[in-house]
Parts: sequence; C-alpha cells; structure tokens
Amino acid sequence: MKTIRTTLCGIAAITMIVSCGTRGNKKATSEPAAETKAAEETETCLTAIDEYLTKVIGSQYAPDEICIPSKRVIAVDESNPQDIQVWGDFWVDNFKVSGDTLVSVSGGSHPGKMLVKQDSEGHFAVTSFEAVGDGSTFLPTAKEIFGERFEEFQKVNSDQTGREEARKNAIAAYVYKHNLPVKVYKDYGWPAVEIPKVYATTEN
Repeated sequence: MKTIRTTLCGIAAITMIVSCGTRGNKKATSEPAAETKAAEETETCLTAIDEYLTKVIGSQYAPDEICIPSKRVIAVDESNPQDIQVWGDFWVDNFKVSGDTLVSVSGGSHPGKMLVKQDSEGHFAVTSFEAVGDGSTFLPTAKEIFGERFEEFQKVNSDQTGREEARKNAIAAYVYKHNLPVKVYKDYGWPAVEIPKVYATTEN
C-alpha cells in the first residue's frame, strides 16, 4: 500500500528492538521509546528492514536529503533464520533540512509482511515484501497477509495518536544517530513539532 502524503494524514510508526535470533513466534509490543545506543550497533532483522524501506520503498517517492524509515511491528516469527517473518505497519518519510527544521517532502504507509534471511555470518537481508493492497483490495489483502494477527493490525493501523508518537521517536533516533543540527520537524500546513532528546539519559 502506497499512501502519498504531503499533508499530515496517517503518518508515523515505531522503531522497536526485536532480537531476530530468538526462536519461536512472538508478538512484539509497542514501546514508545527509541533504540538504545547498544542496539544501534547490533545488526538485527530490523536493520535490514530499515535499509529496505530506505533504498527500495523510499525511492518510490519524491526524493530529498533525508529518508527516515519507521515501523510498528505487529508480530515476528523467527523460528527459521532463513525465513524470518515480520508483520508490521511500515512507513517512510523524506525530509529536507531547512535551518533547524526537518521539512517533510513526501512519504507514506506500507503495511504488510517482510521476509528476512540471516546468512552464515549473521548478516540480515530482506528477501521479499508482501504488501497490503490499495483501495478496494486493502481489507482482503490485509486479512490474508496478517491472518490471525488482523485484529491487532487494525488496532495499530487506526491508532493515529500512537502513530504520531512513534514517528516522533523514530525521527528523534535518526537525528541523534546522525548528529543532525535540527530541533523540530514540520509537515505541510501544520505547526512544527519539537524533536525529543530521547537519548539524553541513555547509557550503554
């Protein structure tokens, strides 16, 4: 599903820590916090998903200086490291830097299921993405892809407040990681939003 956004409608997602190495089928929880520094330095299946969102999905939109991927993970099945399944509401945001502001240029939502493979050296890569369809195909494809997780997906997908909070955390994590000299981000037609200093008290 590709939702073009030039105004603030249906934006955001969450950045979460998933081990991508623990066997079993587990449900991921939505934590309104960014990744720790230690997690940033550890490659996980979510690292591969961020790369896929940036390079493959982000390139489908009007490009600019910065592409920030974000995600709200519904569930993860890591029972097979050659075929890790990650269900989620995935997002991309493209920004330009203007003074101390990240100005939104384009972006959108891509819910679905990512398949991720881990090689013998421990590196992860997305091998395929089964995306929820647009328009009249949205509900039937979402039900097919999410299966027993469909109700949880509906809750996450309809939680606008949660999306915005999660998106803010993802932006804050990116700003910290890349040491960007920005203080706020802004969507067209909406007031600027302060970027939280989520790493101010984080320690390894």
